Parts: sequence; structure tokens; C-alpha cells
Amino acid sequence: MHVVATAGHVDHGKSTLVHALTGMEPDRLAEERARGLSIQLGYAWTELAGDRVAFVDVPGHERFVTTMLAGIGPVPAALLVVAADDPWMPQAAEHLAALDALGVAHGVVAVTRADLADPGPMAERARAEVDRTSLAGAPVVPVSARTGAGLDELRDHLAALVARLPQPDPAADVRLWVDRRFTITGAGTVVTGTLPAGTVRRGDTLELWAGGPGVPVRVRGVQSLGAGVDAASGVARVALNLTGDGLDRVDRDSVLVTPAAFHPVTTVDVRVTGEGRMPERPVLHVGAASFGVRARPLAGDEGALLRLTLPRPVPLRVGDRALLRDPGSRRVWGVRVLDPEPPPLDRRGAAAARARVLAGVGHEPDLADELDRRGLVDADLLRRLGVPAGPLPDGAVDADGMLVSATRAAALAREVAEAVRSHDAAHPLDRGVPATSLADRLGVPPAVVAAVVPRVEGARLQGGRVVVGDAGPALPAEVERALAELADDLADEPFAAPPADRLAALGLDPRRTAAAARAGRLLRLAPAVVLLPGADALAVERLRGLPQPFTTSEARQALGTSRRVVLPLLEHLDRTGRTRRLPDDRRRLAE
Repeated sequence: MHVVATAGHVDHGKSTLVHALTGMEPDRLAEERARGLSIQLGYAWTELAGDRVAFVDVPGHERFVTTMLAGIGPVPAALLVVAADDPWMPQAAEHLAALDALGVAHGVVAVTRADLADPGPMAERARAEVDRTSLAGAPVVPVSARTGAGLDELRDHLAALVARLPQPDPAADVRLWVDRRFTITGAGTVVTGTLPAGTVRRGDTLELWAGGPGVPVRVRGVQSLGAGVDAASGVARVALNLTGDGLDRVDRDSVLVTPAAFHPVTTVDVRVTGEGRMPERPVLHVGAASFGVRARPLAGDEGALLRLTLPRPVPLRVGDRALLRDPGSRRVWGVRVLDPEPPPLDRRGAAAARARVLAGVGHEPDLADELDRRGLVDADLLRRLGVPAGPLPDGAVDADGMLVSATRAAALAREVAEAVRSHDAAHPLDRGVPATSLADRLGVPPAVVAAVVPRVEGARLQGGRVVVGDAGPALPAEVERALAELADDLADEPFAAPPADRLAALGLDPRRTAAAARAGRLLRLAPAVVLLPGADALAVERLRGLPQPFTTSEARQALGTSRRVVLPLLEHLDRTGRTRRLPDDRRRLAE
């Protein structure tokens, strides 16, 4: 299906033309038919060259401009209608300005009532006006809905138009802006909208955003073009029968989205196009929603870069189009979303600095650009902001879902190296820094620290600590002297670990023995049980002489030591995979 929105001044024959094209009456309300103008959005559909085309018929009266914008907001193509027997009118100009601001580039211009006046002058004027906008080059077709003149040519142009429209992704996340809500007896709440992409199925759960956090609702039924269907894929006009909590809050500012697929945006940096001074509190029109926002220029008094503060969470993504409107002057400005999750402006000069950062940012989401600008960002947040996943740029790091730019990763590696070396110089007995402490100091998750450690020359993770250098800082002289005496003590009896009083006499308190163990100078089996490095390998060689399996007592006798030593030594051999403990508490050497 393809969807086309009408646009144009009141009483220029939009609804009459849609009826002539489709055979359906788009003005559904009795009040609309009685007054001869569209008040609500109307819908009708037909088939053109084998393609189903739905028309969103918008009101042309100035009092219903918000309804008009709700109709054209999510629609990719437009049918602009002007009358041959009227001059160029304000609402035609305002609708065309809105289409231009939204960047609608696919359209056809119909000059109606060609049977009542020469359509040439209006066709010429329409051509001049349209060619100054995003619809430049759109065909201009004189028609008469009463006589049928020009309708076949218009159908041909519309068929060619929809054939050129880009094909949306049926697997995309759903974002359906609600443009009508009503209740059907026996069915309950029904909402309608234009589905730009993605697929909605009967039985799906969607999130309803209606002025607050998303709440789950279930799709009880799906209709498209007046018929019930199992599923509908964008672009499509759909009606959804919903069930769930919070449906009493549904209005035209509501939106239905794929659960957990969008970020609730309340502050957004945008680029605007258009002329005239922007009011401080314009109205933002996005999709079918509209609400007042606060607009803050990021540089100068009027600049093209603004920060918008929204009154409610809105599911915006990088590259989204919207428009800002001044209800007083009726000026409109086109909006492109640059950053739906910007940093705070909490210091003097921050706005101007932010403008410089955004000056070169493009309108399409780009992973490399986002990483360069943010430095460190959650990959899931980027996905919810509409930034597609892809290969990381050279030098960037994926740290368990946290993405780090190459520049930030290099800076973090330098900070890690400096922090560890400074710590080791000040604390020679406490070599290395816990990765969690470094993470707190640097303000990053521990996984990020672990990911940048390989970028630090000579660094490694050892027992949860980041250690830099193979040998590390030299142990104090008094520790070296104590280790030399200990080596003498163990020269003849390598498994006769000295008792606590001997360690105390040597000056090897728990802190110093721990430092010597980290430096690879002691084998620390327990806080007060230490042997020389390599004693565990020597124990394995002696235990090979025992019948397998062996008991703890047999191991004690073979090693010539006490239970105080043999128990933690055997547990150490178990942990390191050199012995295997059996259910009866005997052990055997690993093969």
C-alpha cells in the first residue's frame, strides 16, 4: 500500500477530488458534509496501476491547521490541490510551506475546477510556488472532478509517483502516531494512524506513550483499508483495536511503539530551516502529535541550531523530521533531529561550544560520528536512538555493550597507566590497582577498564588488579633481607613453612608477605603459611612416588611437613588442576 496526503486551501475541492479518484466519501462526519468542509481527517482508497493507494484528506480551513499537520506529518507523498477559479490562497501557501519544512519530495499538484475557469494562470502560479520547495518539479495537472477531465492523467501521475516511493523495512521498529481515536460497542478502543514502516500483527504487544512512560497494550485486531487483516506492514493506513490499561488517555498526541525500542526524549538538539525569528515557545509538530516546546538557540540570537525542551517523553530518533510553528505569525520551520540525548548545558559558554560540535553533524545517523562525539556510549542507547549497528571504527572498543571511541580509549589507556604507575611508586608493597577502583576514579564501568588494559604497554589484569610491568617496583631492602633469611631456613626442608613467630621475627607481616607473593617472590598458601616459589612444582614431583591415589597423611609424610602446611598446599594443587580430590578425600595426580 502507498499513502498520499492531500493539501490545499479550504473549499478548493480536495474531498471532491478524492471522491472522484476513489468513489469513496472521505468526509465521514455529518457535520463535515453539512458544512462542506473537512473538520477531521478523512480517508479513502483506490487502486492505481496495480498498487493500492490510500488518501489522507486533510482539512483546509485555517482553524484546523493542527489537524492538517497531523495528517501530513507521517505521510511520504502529497497531492496539493489549488482551484482554477480562485487566486493563490493563504492555506495553500501554509500547507506548501509545511510540506517543504517536512522535506516531502514526492508530490503532484492538481488544479481543480478546470471546467469553471482557465486553469493556465493558476497552473503557472502553482508551478512557480512549488519549484521553490522540496516538491520542485512535481507535475501540475488541470482537472475537473465534475466532468472527469484530466482525471486519467492525474491517475497516471499518481501511479508514477507511488512507484517511485522508497520501500520501507517491514522488520523495522513500529512507531505509529495516533491521529484518531474512537470507541466501538463490543470492541472497545480503536485508534487509526499511518504506519510508516514495520509490521503490526494481531496479538502483538505495543507500548502506548500517552503523556507519560510507556504502558503495554495488546493489539486485539488490525484493519487496513476497511478490512480485517492478520498483519499490516508500512507504509499503510491502519486501524487497531486495543486492549489494556491507560487507553482512556489516548489522544492525537499519543504514539504506539515497539516495546523497549525507543528512548523517551525530553530534550533534543535540532537543526532548523526557515526564515524569521523563532519564538521562545513555538509548537512542535511531529508525526500526528503537536505540543508547545521551549526553544533555546545554541549560538547567537536566532541560529539554525536549537535545543528543544519537550513537555512529555517523545520517541524521537536521529534524522527524524518535524516542524516548528508560530501560531501567531503562522510561520513554519523545518526540523531535523541531530541528537535526541544531548549533554546538559550547565556551564557558561556551553551552548556556543555545543553549536560548534553540532555544526558538522549530518542528518543521517552514523555510528562513527556518534562515537567520536560521545566518546563513551551504551550500544543499546544508540540502537534506541536510531543509530544502526555496524563494524566499529578502527581503534574503537566494545566493552561488554559499552562502546568507546578510539580517541577516548587511547586517553583512558594513558590515564590507567599513569594511575597504576603513580600508585606503585607510592605503595611499593601494594603493587597494582583494583580495576573497580580505577573504574570509579575514571568514571567508567569496570568492563571499560578491562577493555583498555591491553592498550597499556606491559599491563595485564591479575587477580582483579591492573598491574603494569613484568617485574614491578623493587621490594624494600628490609623485605629483600627477610626473604634471603627465609630462603636459608627452607633450603634443606622446602616444605617446613616457618611458624608465625618466625615470620614476625623476620619482619614478614601479612602486608609484606602479600606484596612478596604478588611480586612472585613467595608462594602464599594462607596468611601465615608461606613457601618459596616453585615449592608446589617440587611437591608434585615427590607425590609421583606415592601409590595413586594417596591420603593426606601419606602426602604429609612424603613431603616431610605438618598438617598446617600440607592441607593448604594440597588445596592449592587442587585449585591449579595438578591434583584431583576424590569422594573419599584421597587424591591422585592429574594426568
